[in-house]
Amino acid sequence: MRPPVTPRERSTPEPTPARGGANAPGSVPETASQSSSPSSSESSSPAPAPVTDLSDLPPAWSGRRALAWPAVPLSVALALWAYAVRHTDVSRLDDYGLVSALHPAFWAGLAVLTTGFWFTVRDARRPGAWSAAYVLGLLVMERATQAVLYPTPLYAWAWKHEAVIDHLLTAGGLQTADQVGDMAVYDQWPGFFAAQAALQRLLGVDSAVMFMAWWPLASSLMLLLPLLLIYRTFTEDRRLIWTAVWLFYVANWVGQDYFSPQSVAYALHVGVLAVVLRRFGRSAVRGGRPRQAVWTVVITVMIVAIVISHQLTPGMLVVCLLGLCLSRRHRDRIPVVTTVMIFLAWCLTAALPFLSAAMPDMIRSIGDVGANVETGYGATPTGTGAIATSWAARLLSGSVLLLAAVGVLRQRVLRHRARPLLLVAAAPLPMFAASSYGSEMIFRVLLFMLPGAAFFAAAALLPTVRTLAAEAAAPEAGGRRTTSAGGRWGLGVWVPPVALLGGTLAFVPAYSGKDRINYFPPQEVALVRQLFDQAPGGSLVVAANRNYPDAYASYWSVDHYWFLDDGRSHVDEIVRSPAATLARDMAGVEQPARAYFLLTQGQMANSEMNGQLDEAQLNRIQKSVAASPRFRLVAENSAGWLYVLRQSGGAER
Repeated sequence: MRPPVTPRERSTPEPTPARGGANAPGSVPETASQSSSPSSSESSSPAPAPVTDLSDLPPAWSGRRALAWPAVPLSVALALWAYAVRHTDVSRLDDYGLVSALHPAFWAGLAVLTTGFWFTVRDARRPGAWSAAYVLGLLVMERATQAVLYPTPLYAWAWKHEAVIDHLLTAGGLQTADQVGDMAVYDQWPGFFAAQAALQRLLGVDSAVMFMAWWPLASSLMLLLPLLLIYRTFTEDRRLIWTAVWLFYVANWVGQDYFSPQSVAYALHVGVLAVVLRRFGRSAVRGGRPRQAVWTVVITVMIVAIVISHQLTPGMLVVCLLGLCLSRRHRDRIPVVTTVMIFLAWCLTAALPFLSAAMPDMIRSIGDVGANVETGYGATPTGTGAIATSWAARLLSGSVLLLAAVGVLRQRVLRHRARPLLLVAAAPLPMFAASSYGSEMIFRVLLFMLPGAAFFAAAALLPTVRTLAAEAAAPEAGGRRTTSAGGRWGLGVWVPPVALLGGTLAFVPAYSGKDRINYFPPQEVALVRQLFDQAPGGSLVVAANRNYPDAYASYWSVDHYWFLDDGRSHVDEIVRSPAATLARDMAGVEQPARAYFLLTQGQMANSEMNGQLDEAQLNRIQKSVAASPRFRLVAENSAGWLYVLRQSGGAER
């Protein structure tokens, strides 16, 4: 750390050389004031314009006090978080999910953490380790809270992926659609599942359930290094770098960090962009072809891992790399050509069976933007809590994108120097016209825009920063130092930290507001496992929807039917005459296989909050089945009911 600059030193400033040379990716071009001699700085020329990219100002205070004070709010925030999780009861979640269940100490801790981060990161001379510590504290409060509070992993999709791993270990290899039906799509993109199966054996655990609750925290940590590398490519201002990282994590509410192939594929996607932005383009020419060959091998390995693990991420990577080619600094075609060749090779071989069947629908969806972004039946937030959660997420994303637009307009230097990152942020937008991706394309586009959007949003929050040479002109002009356009206590001082705090608090409802749907209590897990422990091969499980734990357990030997996936006319028929209609639908199962009807807490929450059947209709279905002589109750607890269809002409088990 440089010692504080005295007034005498500041009256005759010397130019500060940029690290890495004038043309290095992270270097800062010399301003007119920096390149001039001391005599020229004493001339009557006007003071140079503020530079908004690299702070060269002395710290507001120094010594042990300056080094130690960030530990106070950080420690207080984590202590409040620890107290909150010990006094939060998740046994009865309402339609606001975790938001209404959290102890008030959690919100106080998050506010203290955000405030401490803001005042810590604004001092450009403070060691970056403090900013990193605050970001890690944010990840703990954001991504570890659910793992600590809930005794079982969240998300039905995470449980589904655990079943795919179990199938891979059981079958000992990949299988086709003739063997496992629609689930064969996971065998055509097996990278994540094969890696998890190997990890499971390495750790000696029976199931990925043992660690998948902590996956959101782990996958978020995977993103930290590539994000830092990307942002350091365009600035050395630690305030801008760490504020952008903070905003990225705050705005990443989409929920793709759970135990899934896309969580790893997305981290690899950001990693590829980091390597391409730093090691390809003009810098690669200066570095020489041998060094570029090494980095080509590195990104090739990451691209292969992406392509064999996830369907959408390779396409997003291609459009981002094509966007980079619009910049003169990154017209190196090696990354995009490598990605396209690997992607096409996989699509034309291992993934060809799925793509051949899905291609007609994919072609029809091209250009139909309205259909690609609409949610449709079964995905429409219903009820006060669900609607409030949906609006919190929309406002959070809209605010970050609006701040990004302000940052682009306000920070002229960054608009020029970080243009490649701006292109990367805009590149996913055409994907709206490509596919609906199961009504999730709007969320995925937002996710892939986020690294660039967070950077420019952070630039909008930071004040205008002067270089050392420009700051030296302040005493000569009267000794007054301007802090912002609004004065020391004006809007320009308070709006940015308030905006950062508002976004940080809004993350909680956006990310955890649907935990009534996503959380399965131990009683529900026990009920479902009792079903699959006794179901013979060839059995049929009928449920309202697939939102329950282990919904895909033994999918290679047990069939599933979720009646809310049917056409609305058949759903209405089930509502009018539940027991008779369900018995007719389940009658085709032959002994020794059985037909089971399962209704659980998770199914009811998902149906109610997503605009399908309401609580009264689902309760009517359950009571009709319970009163019918065609069904026999097998098990029930506080989380649901399990019935079996009585079979004629055979012994009842």
